[in-house]
This record gives sequence, C-alpha cells and structure tokens, in this order.
Amino acid sequence: MSHFDCDLLVVGLGPVGDVVAGLARLQGLSVIAIDKSQAIYPLPRAAVFDGEIMRVFQMLGIEDELGPYTRIGDRYQFLTANREILLDFPLAQTGPYGWADSYAFHQPALESILRKRIGALGVDVRLGVAATGLRQTDDGVEVTLEGADGAQTVRARYVTGCDGASSLIRSTLGVGLSDYDFDEPWLVIDAEIPSKHAPPVVAQQICDAARPITHLAMAGDRFRWEFMILPGEAPDEISRDDRIRELLAPWGAVEHMRIDRKAVYRFHGLVADRWRVGRVFLAGDAAHQTPPFAGQGMCAGIRDAVNLAWKIAAVVRGEAEGQILDSYQEEREPHARVVIETAIAMGRVVCVLDAKAAAARDAEMLARRATGAQDVSIAYPDLSGALFSNSAAAGSLFPQPVVNGRRFDILLGNSPALIGDDLPGDVPAPIIRLDLGDDRLAPYADALRAWLREQGASSVMVRPDRHVFGVGEAEQLLADWEHALKTPVAA
Repeated sequence: MSHFDCDLLVVGLGPVGDVVAGLARLQGLSVIAIDKSQAIYPLPRAAVFDGEIMRVFQMLGIEDELGPYTRIGDRYQFLTANREILLDFPLAQTGPYGWADSYAFHQPALESILRKRIGALGVDVRLGVAATGLRQTDDGVEVTLEGADGAQTVRARYVTGCDGASSLIRSTLGVGLSDYDFDEPWLVIDAEIPSKHAPPVVAQQICDAARPITHLAMAGDRFRWEFMILPGEAPDEISRDDRIRELLAPWGAVEHMRIDRKAVYRFHGLVADRWRVGRVFLAGDAAHQTPPFAGQGMCAGIRDAVNLAWKIAAVVRGEAEGQILDSYQEEREPHARVVIETAIAMGRVVCVLDAKAAAARDAEMLARRATGAQDVSIAYPDLSGALFSNSAAAGSLFPQPVVNGRRFDILLGNSPALIGDDLPGDVPAPIIRLDLGDDRLAPYADALRAWLREQGASSVMVRPDRHVFGVGEAEQLLADWEHALKTPVAA
C-alpha cells in the first residue's frame, strides 16, 4: 500500500473515540474519525469519571471548559434498606493525580466539548459515515465507508474500533467475547429537578431486597436513579410514566421533575478475546463491558485510548518497533478485568433479592465494618508488562503535584520525560529533560524529590500516558527505555 489517507482511522466517536483521535493528533499523527450518527447523542449515559480521567482531559486541554458540567463527589456509599452504611468510600477533593477522586458529569456536554476540541486539533471528522468492511494488507488497512455521498475506501496505517458494545469492527474481525455470567436488567431514569426542590446530593447504592436502587446526583440540576427490574416484571410495564412516578415518589418533588430519559439496560461483564488483530485495535465497549456499580465503564475505555495513542505514534514515527503494540492488550486487559470484577463484586452486594439473604449480608457486613474492615476496594492495580522496567513504582501512575492551582503536567507535554536531579545534559528526542534543579520546576521540586526518596531512586522515566516506566539512575533508565521500545513483547 503505497499511499495512506491517514495514519489512524478511528471508527466511532463517543468519548473513547474522541480521546484516542485527539491524543493521536497531539502526537502528530494524521487522523480521520468517523461516526454513523450526524449528531451527538443528546441524552446522558455514563454518569461519573475519576481523577485519572480528568488528567487525560487535561492532556487534551479541555479541563477548564468541562468544569461547569461536572460535580465533585465527596463519598460513595452502599446502604441497607434502613440506610445503614455497608460500604463507604470517601472521595478526596484533590487526589494524587492533581484532580478530585470523582466527578459526576453531563455526557452530552462532554462529547460536545471533545468533538469541538478534536476538530480544532485537525482531526478529519466525518459524520453520518459508517464503516462497512475492511481488508488488511502488510502495511495498512483498507476500510470501506458508506455515507450520504456513497461508498469510498480509506487507506489507513492503523484502525481503532471504538464503535461500542455491538462493534461492527469486532464482529468483522471475528473476535469473540468472554462472559462473566453477570446479567441483570435495570431501569435507568435521568431527571432534571430545580435546585429548590432537589433531593440530597449523594451517590448511593441502596441494597434493598424489595428492589435495589442506585441514586446519584449528576451535574447541575440532573439526577439519576436506577431501579433493578424484578423477576416477573415486564420492562415495558415498569417503564410506564405512572410506574416511574411511583418509583420516584420516596424522593419527593415528583411533580417538579422533568424526565430526560428512561431506558432499560442489562448490566453485564464481557471482555473481547483479542484487542488487536494485525493493524486493527478494539477500545472501550468494543473491547470490554462492565456493570456500572464502580462508575468505571467510560473510564476504562479512556484508559485504553491513552495507552494506545502514544504507542501507535511511536511506531509510525520510527521510534519503536511494531511489536510494542502487543503491549496494549498485555497492559490493559488485566486492569480492565479487575475493574469489571470489582463492579461485579459491588453488584453482588447490591443485587440480593431474598430478604433473609439480605439480612444475613447486612449483619455480616455491618459487623465487619464495626471492626474497621470493608469488603470491597476501589484501589485498582498498577499496569505491568514488557514496556516497564523491573524497578520500584514501574507501572504506577506518576503523581501530579498542584501548587497554587498550577499542575505539574503542564511541563510534561505529550512526550516521555526523564525527571530527577543532576540529569545528563542531553537526552535523545522525543524525551524531555526535567531537572529538578531548574527554576521552572522549583514549585514542584520538593514533592517530586520526596516521591523519589520513597522509591529509593534519583530519577524517574515517565511514559507519555503518565505511567512510570521505571526509577533508578538516569543513564540506565535511558538505556532501558530504548531497549524496551525496540524489543518484541513476549506473547
């Protein structure tokens, strides 16, 4: 294939597709991004994201614009039917990555901001266009597109399928799904309520055997409820307006609510068997699907995007061998599985419909809580694999100090970074050199030196996705980084 229309073709422009397209452009790649819809879906679906994801939005430069469409949470609780606390997750207002631990948000606003941003970055956005077929060659992918102007073929070096749970790209590749055998039907209701009539601003799972319920304050005047559909109930029946009013009545102000959306979802856990087939990758719901109880569905997809974009760019620029792309699934799948398994564990706490079993659960969990124990953790693991050194902190997210409202990542850009004291005078491009003795690092130097002392090291190499490649002596880190980029990833 002697001519390419783009380095990367992104199929599907939800938040995951927008992020991988935007990050790829920031890495200097030419990007075409398509979506079969002409307009952004006008109703919310995802409801929360975490501080790690706000850091990704910071990389894209949309954090300030996004702020008014978010609400910072202070805790996430699982309650008994009598409102006793089974699980309690306090949420920091400023966490280790420079942002709050949790944000409720309005997805249509986020997508509008992302869509505008990737256009400004130079992504060739094509709406009302669907991928209908693809053919891989030795050096690229030919993708057939169908739109209002008819069919055309786009030639791309790489393709990322971000086209959702029913991914055409996944089915075209013949990739199967492994099933966690968790499948529960829920009614989801989004409503707007004027502030003077609003219910409490909380994020709660109400573990009531009579009917498990999720209640979440979203951004602005928006609230979400999720009601488990009980055995024998018909989705059409429980979705009637009169039944919805009955379900919402305990929160009051039903007459002041404007229902934005009512939809029935089946909450399940699925993982694609392969996330890479040749030059085609799956990301987001095309690669994995999780129940919503941990609030990590969109987050997991955006982690895919930030993990993949810089690796494709490094290969296209000739800085790395193509085999490093195998590290995408190697790194991301174990992490995604922990997220899914955590959400399912939370779901199994919530979705108990037998009254005696629920009472036993409550008694056992309340007794453990009285001793200071908690049954479920939301601390997710570090990454691991061949693109990390064998050192302390490798695979962890590098912290982002905040000083007087200024965040450290403004110095990182989109390149790998070598950070420490008394660094070598020259480092090979595109690595950036951040010597803690430089004046511009002075506001952050104490915090970063303290972190390095904890690792017992003088220097750290940070990947473009903000994960720590490794810590140690600067010269050795540079050599290890070069070796990792040029060494095939073990199968």
